[in-house]
Amino acid sequence: MTPDLVARYTRRPDRFPTDNNMIEADLLLSARWLLPVAPINTVLEDGAIAIAAGRIVAVGPRSELQQRVNARQQQHLGDHVLLPGLINAHNHAAMTLLRGCGEDMALMDWLNNRIWPLEKALVTPEFVADGVELACAEQIRGGVTAFADNYFYAERAATTIQKVGMRGLMASPILSFPMPGAADGKAGIHRVLELHDTCHSLPLVKAAFGPHAPYTVDDALLTQVATYAEELGLVVHMHVHESAQEIADSLKQYGMRPLQRLNKLGLLGPQFVAVHAVHLNDDDIALLKENGVQTVHCPESNLKLASGFCPVAKLQAAGINVGLGTDGAASNNDLDLLGELRTATLLGKAVAGDPTAMKAEQMLYMVTLGGARTMALENEIGSLEVGKSADVIAIDLSGLLQQPVYNPLYSLIYSVQREQVSDVWVAGQALMRNRELLTIDEGALRAKVQRWQGDVQSTLKTHAN
Repeated sequence: MTPDLVARYTRRPDRFPTDNNMIEADLLLSARWLLPVAPINTVLEDGAIAIAAGRIVAVGPRSELQQRVNARQQQHLGDHVLLPGLINAHNHAAMTLLRGCGEDMALMDWLNNRIWPLEKALVTPEFVADGVELACAEQIRGGVTAFADNYFYAERAATTIQKVGMRGLMASPILSFPMPGAADGKAGIHRVLELHDTCHSLPLVKAAFGPHAPYTVDDALLTQVATYAEELGLVVHMHVHESAQEIADSLKQYGMRPLQRLNKLGLLGPQFVAVHAVHLNDDDIALLKENGVQTVHCPESNLKLASGFCPVAKLQAAGINVGLGTDGAASNNDLDLLGELRTATLLGKAVAGDPTAMKAEQMLYMVTLGGARTMALENEIGSLEVGKSADVIAIDLSGLLQQPVYNPLYSLIYSVQREQVSDVWVAGQALMRNRELLTIDEGALRAKVQRWQGDVQSTLKTHAN
């Protein structure tokens, strides 16, 4: 580690007091490497973080922190790398229960003839709670500590996430037609407002508006969403420019592209998150930049549905924030964000026609602090900095298949798999230790999933007849 980085991490007043008082901590956590994300492209060798009351109180070399931190517990993880918890910036968590139900179908056929009929028949608050718990289990095992969700009965998803101990942004859906839990669009908006009130008692969860897409929400509803979101300071999380058909239909119906329409209705701004953002021309990118819009890239879902290729390198070059998402398990089919990270990196280089695009440090930022920005949580999570929540993961790089390790950042992007995530903490609470889930009963969850599988199979047979 260079002298300037030593100074940055060990001599700042907010990390070490100027007097001789020891820093009190609950846990001193250390490993062979530490990737703090901020400052970008930094690797600390033999680094450590001190955690007190769920927050990071010191970051620096292990040798220095051992002298300056009075920790009730110490944990050293050897040939591991410590980094911020990964952030899945777009998910439909409960759709884990529909994994594998809509294969080899085009997007609109998949939605209209498979997914929406299944949801109409099956989705209840219990379906959502059990599907979200399954999604939490999968994501924790993959190093995800926070995710943005967009699905029905978001209040049940929120309470489930809080119980498990993960962090979530719950975008409650809004559609111009009936959906599970809401008879119409106005009822959908009302559910968001109720969820916002509920989240005051759920410290790990925030509410957001989730208008589904420009082609499923009318102008009147979108105008109301824009007004409420501005008044309450809530994120608007929406599928935008996902397919070429969406663009063509908007031009035919409104005489403008979807992003132009959303801008006209007052929706675009730093609180707006454009999910997918696949079909973008230069004017679209300029509009995103002008309004400070956040974007989310979901490469594997886009590949499976043949939706197209998001021009991520162009977005990054324009200074537009990009988070990374898996989308739901019904269109991916997993919630493996580390796998998504590698796909995004390789695909982005090919789309840009430039092997120097999608640099490793940019991609780590995308899946951590970039994702935090899309959830309006960049001051709370996404990097290992003093004052932030201790949302941390440990990845084991000791295995033979990972050798040799010249730079843990490159290993993380190109060769690590989710099975190497060993430990996970959110707000200092351990959710997984040595691959064992601590807040989820795996046996009970498996039994619930098997019951839902029977219901889904019966419903599929009914619709096939």
